[in-house]
Amino acid sequence: MRKRDLLLGFSTGIAAGLLVREVAHRIDPTKPAELILHGIKQSFKAEGPIDGSWIYMKTEPFKRQSISTDVYRGGISRVREGQIEQFEFFADARTGTVVDLIKI
Repeated sequence: MRKRDLLLGFSTGIAAGLLVREVAHRIDPTKPAELILHGIKQSFKAEGPIDGSWIYMKTEPFKRQSISTDVYRGGISRVREGQIEQFEFFADARTGTVVDLIKI
């Protein structure tokens, strides 16, 4: 009987954990800012080394023509051909897709 109780408790814990995760994802379906920054840095590193990067941890509204979404704002800097290049990006908070990239 003890094995059955242990198995029942274990199964109930896993089911509760999955349920909590699903509810939390539905309430706040945004990706973590660090994960989005990591993906953008990997894209820039494919072209060469980067010097620095940053991202705001809070989302902000972004509107382009009739489409609006929540985005993370951040930046990347690198040296290319002896010149410092700086970029500011806006990434969709739900998918991580870059919706705007501006060279500063």
